Amino acid sequence: MKNDNQTLKRTMTSRHIMMMALGGAIGAGLFKGSSSAIDVAGPSVILAYLLGGIILLFIMQGLAEMAVRNRNARTFRDLVQQVLGNYAAYFLDWIYWKMWVLNIAAEAVVAAIFIQYWLPGCPIWVLALGISLIVTIVNLLSVKIFAETEYWLAMIKITVIIIFIILGLLLLFVSFGDHTASGFSNLTDHGGFFPHGGTGLITAMLVVIYSYGGTEIIGVTLAETKNPEKVVPKAVRSTLTRIVAFYLLPFFIIVSLIPWNQVNSVPESPFVMVFKMVGIPGADHIMNAVILLAIISSMNSGLYGSSRILYTQASDGRLPKVFSKLSSKNVPMFAILMCTSSLYIGVLISLFAGSQTFNYLMGSLGYTVLFIWLIIGFAHLKSRKQQTETPAYYVKWFPYTTWFAIVALLAILIGVIMTTSIVITGITAAIYLLITVAYLVKGRKHQ
Repeated sequence: MKNDNQTLKRTMTSRHIMMMALGGAIGAGLFKGSSSAIDVAGPSVILAYLLGGIILLFIMQGLAEMAVRNRNARTFRDLVQQVLGNYAAYFLDWIYWKMWVLNIAAEAVVAAIFIQYWLPGCPIWVLALGISLIVTIVNLLSVKIFAETEYWLAMIKITVIIIFIILGLLLLFVSFGDHTASGFSNLTDHGGFFPHGGTGLITAMLVVIYSYGGTEIIGVTLAETKNPEKVVPKAVRSTLTRIVAFYLLPFFIIVSLIPWNQVNSVPESPFVMVFKMVGIPGADHIMNAVILLAIISSMNSGLYGSSRILYTQASDGRLPKVFSKLSSKNVPMFAILMCTSSLYIGVLISLFAGSQTFNYLMGSLGYTVLFIWLIIGFAHLKSRKQQTETPAYYVKWFPYTTWFAIVALLAILIGVIMTTSIVITGITAAIYLLITVAYLVKGRKHQ
């Protein structure tokens, strides 16, 4: 164990954090959440993901600008605290931590369900425990080994998504054997492009925001990134391009090839359905393996993000110092182990909630991503007032892009509150109230 004066090392490059952002965002939200998004929005789900991508672009540009201006920042907290104050920074830290620990708990259970496809006789908790141990060990290794592991996990699933896009376009436009090219008739043949009207589009936005959530993990890598003022803007630009492409194109292909009202009527992922249409032997096994890797990759990013928040909190004296201790591999071992405990809580929850575990947690996580993006947006607006010189990277169309994102997010928030289960909304509100009370009771003493 290293002493308390040791700090995190800057060993992560732009390709590492770009793939980590992709790893966090392309997970269960895409592969498991796709069915529910299509079910509520129909073909208009394409517009939902386009709107979500535009909002994400504007928010991430603001995050990149603040990161470039604050070269000594370690996480979101350092970017937000000086412009929005102590409470906003405290609230952001803890809802972001909550987001990731709930996410990795949900995805541990989902990963176990996918493994059970091959091992039907093995209990879920045993499989979830095995996945949890693997993810924990990877995170306890050096940051560079973790980053390389995440890079290749993300690379595998991205490669398969690209293959999916190529095969999907082939099915859309080329007839062969018993297959007849379907074209775009499915986009309007089953109740129109907006089968559930504007309500369906708004309801789908919760899944969309949840799916894109994780990209902002770039803001947690600042302390371990080489030359963050150069790397972060580059990673933001390349990551956003890929995320929008890897969501928009697959969803466009799915709703064009398969009638939207049939997507949720079968237990398998729409991705598996498309691969089967091509006639690839063992397509279900191939996609099952890829989805499993995608979920493990997302868990990997989540454990990294949540543990670094505990580390910085402890380093600043807001949590017991034990969470700021680094191992011989230069990783915050006790912070990682603390966050890992949520994996086992997720397994316990699944014993009572069963298959609904993911849906309940996804709803709460969607709310959290909305609030995280709103706080980043407001921080960017106010940060410009404190700016004395033009940074190396700045948002050219400020403040119009940031205001567009904020107004859109507030509209989505209102729509989501009106269309989401009162149980999910109530649980989320209770968690936010608990964080606020904790700040009022003792948080201010440590600012």
